[in-house]
Amino acid sequence: MTDTTVAKEKLAADFRSVMDDIDALSATTNKAEGEAAALRSRIRDRLDSAKERVIDAQHEAVERAKRAAGATDDYVHSHPWQAVGAAAAVGLAIGVLIGRR
Repeated sequence: MTDTTVAKEKLAADFRSVMDDIDALSATTNKAEGEAAALRSRIRDRLDSAKERVIDAQHEAVERAKRAAGATDDYVHSHPWQAVGAAAAVGLAIGVLIGRR
């Protein structure tokens, strides 16, 4: 599994647990305020944790995009005619697909 897939699965699990806690909080309307406060605190902690993971995933995605852009830039400077040919082929393919409509 890729790091992105693992991060998405962890985020989904965090959000599921937060939603479970919210359901438990709504079920505690008849329970003592202490239990409700503890649930609120636990929800807040899990949301903070999920927020940190989202920020980490965002930073990782930005870094990967920068590395990919740098690698692409290096390749285009090393092989300019191949890059022009690839761009022309992609443009032709897009033109053909648009022309069929």
